[in-house]
Amino acid sequence: MTTNDKELEQKRVDEVAEIIDNKIDKVRADLAKAHSETGNIEQNYGENTKVNTFEVDDQMETNASVQQQKQLVYLAVENENILNSNEQKLKNLQGSPYFGRIDIVEDGEKDTLYIGTSTLQDEDGDFLIYDWRAPISGIYYNGTLGKVSYPTPTGKAEVDLKRKRQFQIVHNKIRNMFDTNETVGDEILQSVLSEYSDEYLKSIVATIQHEQNTIIRDIDSDVLLVQGVAGSGKTSAILQRVAFLLYHSRSSLNADQIILFSPNKLFSNYISEVLPSLGERNMRQVTLNEFISLRLTGIQVETLFERYEKDERNLPQSMIDIRLYKESAEFLNDLEALENKNKDHLLYFEDIIFEGRPFFTKDEISEIYEKQNKAFSIPDRFLKTKNILIKRLQKRIHRDRDDDWVQAEIDNLSDEDFQQIITDHNIEESTNQRSIIAEEFLKDRYAPIYNALINNYFFNPYEEYLYLLSLMDQNIVSKEIWDTMIEAIDHNVEAHKLGLSDSVAVLYLRDYVTDSGYNAGIQHIFIDEVQDYTMAQLKYISHAFPEAKLTLLGDRSQDVLTSSYRDKDLVTAVSDLFNKKRLTTITLNQSYRSTAEITNFASQLLPDTEKIKAFSRRGEKPEIHVYENENVYYTGLKDCARELNKKYETVAILTRNEAQAEQVYAHYGDEAQVTLVDADFRSVPKGIIVMPIYLAKGLEFDAVIAHDVSADNYPDSRSRDTLYTICTRAMHSLTLCADKELSPLIRSRETAKLQTN
Repeated sequence: MTTNDKELEQKRVDEVAEIIDNKIDKVRADLAKAHSETGNIEQNYGENTKVNTFEVDDQMETNASVQQQKQLVYLAVENENILNSNEQKLKNLQGSPYFGRIDIVEDGEKDTLYIGTSTLQDEDGDFLIYDWRAPISGIYYNGTLGKVSYPTPTGKAEVDLKRKRQFQIVHNKIRNMFDTNETVGDEILQSVLSEYSDEYLKSIVATIQHEQNTIIRDIDSDVLLVQGVAGSGKTSAILQRVAFLLYHSRSSLNADQIILFSPNKLFSNYISEVLPSLGERNMRQVTLNEFISLRLTGIQVETLFERYEKDERNLPQSMIDIRLYKESAEFLNDLEALENKNKDHLLYFEDIIFEGRPFFTKDEISEIYEKQNKAFSIPDRFLKTKNILIKRLQKRIHRDRDDDWVQAEIDNLSDEDFQQIITDHNIEESTNQRSIIAEEFLKDRYAPIYNALINNYFFNPYEEYLYLLSLMDQNIVSKEIWDTMIEAIDHNVEAHKLGLSDSVAVLYLRDYVTDSGYNAGIQHIFIDEVQDYTMAQLKYISHAFPEAKLTLLGDRSQDVLTSSYRDKDLVTAVSDLFNKKRLTTITLNQSYRSTAEITNFASQLLPDTEKIKAFSRRGEKPEIHVYENENVYYTGLKDCARELNKKYETVAILTRNEAQAEQVYAHYGDEAQVTLVDADFRSVPKGIIVMPIYLAKGLEFDAVIAHDVSADNYPDSRSRDTLYTICTRAMHSLTLCADKELSPLIRSRETAKLQTN
């Protein structure tokens, strides 16, 4: 590549940068004007809604004016939102407008396309930059020089790819530029991966690899399962996939129709900047515990982290056997079958309490249910019971509307509240207008009762669950142990607590009986760290979002939270669960996060090392420090962290559990720049941080210190996944510290610096 080539490319960067700046100035001026207009409309709307008239003609005119003003406010706000979105996309192009160029020949005509994070056109409508998600941009990621094809609305189009050029542009200056036949050449990757970690994950659109691009652009699979080694870019790929889907299906999909299940709050914050950097709104994010807790209000559901901590202390074989059954998809099927087998039994109902007294008693509800035709299914009988209760509530409202206490309440309404009822419900002037107003007033007053009926609060799923468990003819443990388990669940429910294994079963049972709990509006579900999920949980999520396509990402070697009792292969288990859906499995074996030395060291911890490919970024060998006693150990640990902190902004001391993290932190006292991170943290602070490994899942750090990799702490293969996950959090530096005897899991001493202190 000649100097002239770079000069010509730099000239184009300068020209495009100027166009971007000018467009930003214009959109900001339009935004200021739009904001002023919105303010005027909102002020006018506020004045109109304060009009209080009681003549029928004036009421109709006021209502029409209010509705018109509402529409004007909506359109004005929507216009501002569009301008804000355009400004954000332009700002994302500033400083680094594009990263790729392809030269193609199509139907005998030559064309040059530049690829960036979003589309940019000049005043004449010519494309200066193509969005990386556009179909033709796929050539940049998938194609090698020569004949290639890309999808169009009318079928595949074939072109001749003559050149693929890559750029690294910083502050509108070309830092690196070269022609390649690869997806993204090693030179660009080396430069990007050698950078230090940040508080937020960055977009990888400039460095998407061929196998990642396959994940991103998949639109056919019902279930896409990505099994990827640590540091293979799974998380980055799914975020680019979200952006791609929003672009590809922009007329039928928005960010509110996508949910990402993330492992913890730290992770949610860590990935929060990727989609906005691509000009898209973030999708909904929720942890599994938040999802379950939102659906089981009024009860404290055990978290995966809490259970992990308990498992570390005591996990007898009988508990393992019960848990494996209750966390299987078969258990949910067995519950449903048992409910149908005993369909004639009376469901467990609850009083509906209003203002401290029963409005509908459980006896009244039971009587209604009992009268329903037993030939009907349980969900049908339940629905008929529910509809009868709603009709009784409606009759009560109609009957009570002319009562003295209701009329007195109406008299006490302010003019504004009185007018608001008329406006909200479009009540016209008539002889019984006051009665209609009273009825609407009562609907608001009795809204909690209606809400309880609609949400099926009169059904007790916990009692129903315990009843079915007592009927279960299981051969997993002895009857005494099984009955003891049932008693323990009953005791916990009385204390408003529920175990994690039972929570999904209760939800599934409740949804089946009440024929509810479905959200057909969600189109895509993304689950990260799927190896931490049980098949029962995945079955329930699929049941709760029946129209959603699933993208599941995980690494069976990072099964920190369940490896102590579960050993079934992730790919096989998921394939069995979704065997009636179009399932695609993609395996990522190339690790990019860590240096080759760290990746090779970590891979030696696993039984099958040849599957993990280290990227050719060189660095220092991991260091192993073995100390002769506890006092020397903690002194050495602190000295090591301080030295690393001189070079790296963030040094993570990762422990096996919360108790060990607290113990390490206690040895620091009140020392500045040392932070104990717990499950409530939403971002990772700078300095030396101490945290249990399960909170670091999905994250990466410049330097990692593995706490106490001794034979006592990591004695056997059940600890392998935890130690492997700790080591693979490190990007540039890995240090392992052991008290007395080193863990037998660490076989690769020849790939590390071993020091005895």
